[in-house]
Order: sequence, then structure tokens, then C-alpha cells
Amino acid sequence: MQSTDITVTNIVKGIENVKGENICVLDFTELENVVCKYFVICDCKSNTQVNAISNSIKKTLSKNIREKPFQIEGLENKNWVLLDYVDVVVHIFKKDFREIYNLEELWSDAKIIRIDNLNE
Repeated sequence: MQSTDITVTNIVKGIENVKGENICVLDFTELENVVCKYFVICDCKSNTQVNAISNSIKKTLSKNIREKPFQIEGLENKNWVLLDYVDVVVHIFKKDFREIYNLEELWSDAKIIRIDNLNE
């Protein structure tokens, strides 16, 4: 398993640990001129949960593969938090903001992998 695949797997675990919803992975590996290899996108209902998901991902990756995000954006307003792990970028949205920005449609040329929510 490649290191980016391991990163994605651990990010999904971190999201599922705190009941993040509607998890999907956008796979850019077959595309040219992209900013990273994968987006992992999820949504949730509250600012508290946005914070919990962000913390869970950081803790899971730090513990399991000793990775820290290169950059974090959006923690101030908690509507859309971005964790940049260079080859993998995580987008944590409050549900209504995910619908507004609709990254899946914006990047529709990427392969979209929907993750079954184990928490439902």
C-alpha cells in the first residue's frame, strides 16, 4: 500500500471515529496539473463537530503514521476547515457550506469514491 493510500485510510478512520458524514474521496491520480493526489471530503452538523473531526484526523494520523498537516485553514469560523497533508487535502464542511461549494461537481473529472458511513 502506498503512503498516500495509508494517509487516506487513516483520514477516513479519523472522520468515522467522530461520526463525520457523507465521506467521499476524490482521486486525482489519473489527471494532469492538479494540486494534490486526493481530496477527502466530509460534512457534519455543528461547529463543535467540525472541530472534533479536525482533531480526530490530526490525532489519528499523528499516532498511526506520524504525519502532521502542512497547513490548516478555517478553524476560526469552522464552516469549512481544510487540512493540507500535501498529497492529500481534507475538507471538513458544515453541511450547508458543502452544498454551496459543491467540490464534487467542481472537480467532476476526478474519480469519486463514496465511503459507506459505518455510523448510520
